[in-house]
Amino acid sequence: MLGNVTGVAVAQEISIGAVVPLSGASATTGEDQRRGITLAVEEINAQGGVLGQPFSVIIEDSGGRPQSAIDAATKLVTVDEVPIVIGEYSSGNTLPMGDYLVQQGVPHINPASTSGQVRDIGETSYSVVGLDNVSTAFAAQDVLDQGWERVAVIAVNNAFGQGVAEEFGKHFTELGGEVTTSILYNQGQSTYRRELQQLAAGEPDAIVYTAYGTEAALINQEAFELGMQDQFPFYSILITMMNSDTEPQFKVGQMGMDVGYVGENGESYREAYTTAFGEDFLSAYGGYAHDAVLFAAAAIERAGSTDREAILEAIEALGEEGFEGITGMINFDEDGQRTAQPYLKFIVNDDALDIRE
Repeated sequence: MLGNVTGVAVAQEISIGAVVPLSGASATTGEDQRRGITLAVEEINAQGGVLGQPFSVIIEDSGGRPQSAIDAATKLVTVDEVPIVIGEYSSGNTLPMGDYLVQQGVPHINPASTSGQVRDIGETSYSVVGLDNVSTAFAAQDVLDQGWERVAVIAVNNAFGQGVAEEFGKHFTELGGEVTTSILYNQGQSTYRRELQQLAAGEPDAIVYTAYGTEAALINQEAFELGMQDQFPFYSILITMMNSDTEPQFKVGQMGMDVGYVGENGESYREAYTTAFGEDFLSAYGGYAHDAVLFAAAAIERAGSTDREAILEAIEALGEEGFEGITGMINFDEDGQRTAQPYLKFIVNDDALDIRE
């Protein structure tokens, strides 16, 4: 156990669980999620806690691995006996972890995973972030708007990457574009030069990719060393995943898109974040972890107890009525998935990730 994120420690404290990647390829994003959770807990306790009691989140590290995510969730359910579990980040980890939680009858809130397979986890699993069928349609139109009609695609070989590659390719071709090459890379490779050279061989107008933190950093470095960034524009789907780990010289000029992380009510969150941590967001996903905690706390408050069945009824009601988070209004469809998802377009200028029109 990594410990509770809490303002006050007392016996009657109400705790929920969260599983995030605090180590491994996506550790930077996991840290951003941890920060979002921390700020949500502070906000809730400043307003009196939950059901009149102090509130906390027990955070476990998945290490970015499926079995570790399951083990962390198992500990939260069987040892800590939490009424709700939030997590993970990568769809490849969220899917098996979510399956376990559904089997146990524990409400699961997905704060970041976007694979279309998330929709099929089960009736007690909910998402506060939109899925790939929506994000890739947005990205496909944005890529075509740049005048790039022939593109090569590379994505991670897991549920998330497979979904991105398939859905982007479908939307892009429907819009009149052509995918010259589509490659799925294996996580943890020591080099991606062969894959990059295969992408270049098709002579695309641009290269479209999505990759986790340190893996994206290596892909960008090797593309730079091969001279590919002088040959082809690079476009990143969910660009904040790569931004913090990639050195400035390997990413400058890149375009991309990501989920919108601050809605109409989000500026106070940005101010609290920069005050607490002395820097801007590490990714787009801390805000969604923040909203997942606020949503979970609101569900417990509405349920009037930590009884899981009562909480599930409260989640359904909140999802139907709508819950105003810092990422915008959260409503669920019949499968418990967020119905409307804001997106932003970005460009890397020097070391800054700037929003573009």
